[in-house]
Amino acid sequence: MLPSKISGELEVLSRNPLIAMQNPAIDKAAQLVREALTERKALIIVGNCWVDYSGRASSKLEPGERIVIFKEDGSVLVHRPTGYEPVNWQPPGCLFSVRAVSNTLQIRAIRRKPSESVKIFFDNVYEVCALNLVDNGAFSLYASEEDMQRAILSRPSLLEDGFEPITYEKKVESGFVDVYGVDKTGKFVVVEIKRKPAGRAAVLQLAKYVKAIRSMVNREVRGVLVAPDVAKGVQRLIVTLGLEFKALDPRKCALVLTKPETKRLVDFFEDTG
Repeated sequence: MLPSKISGELEVLSRNPLIAMQNPAIDKAAQLVREALTERKALIIVGNCWVDYSGRASSKLEPGERIVIFKEDGSVLVHRPTGYEPVNWQPPGCLFSVRAVSNTLQIRAIRRKPSESVKIFFDNVYEVCALNLVDNGAFSLYASEEDMQRAILSRPSLLEDGFEPITYEKKVESGFVDVYGVDKTGKFVVVEIKRKPAGRAAVLQLAKYVKAIRSMVNREVRGVLVAPDVAKGVQRLIVTLGLEFKALDPRKCALVLTKPETKRLVDFFEDTG
């Protein structure tokens, strides 16, 4: 039996995963694009293009050299040479029409619900790649403590309903408070975040932060330790010191951060300030 790596390589070779053209004539490019989209292959076009969008709003993108990606699920992304976000896009489920008119490659991506379309025009195509790809790999999300902090600031209900952040990395005598805010009853909340099961040191650190904040304000202060879990015996120490524990999976925070509405920390506090 062939090793799995070699077997996989032979499978890729046997199904011819890549067809590419460099500097093709417009009619040749149109033929390959039409075939690839009809067969629901992944498709990459690099060239000089402009884009018209109509639907829930309208927009025009003036000519420029760009990378346009069509995926097997019918989604479309138009990328500039810099930046990771597309400047134009359509979600999965598009229907496509392809034409070569007056030495211009015209591709239209249409969605019916809601009704909208993107028209992409190329007058110069540098490269076209049609790809027959297979991807069965599992995807796992991981988040750092900074990511968990960003997620809580972006969606405060991750901590609890009614929580409102005031600031983050608040300097106190014993260090920096990860997140500082108020709960729905008006009590101040000091949040210490750990991405791994929290130990005794994290609890004692949170207790110092709470003590420092209490010396600065004339209002009740809560201390909340946020982590996926706590180490053995730590829960008793949390209760003894009058603190609280909130279980939060870093993977849930990572999911929050993948959503487009998530803001940078600076943007968040500029908006709320």
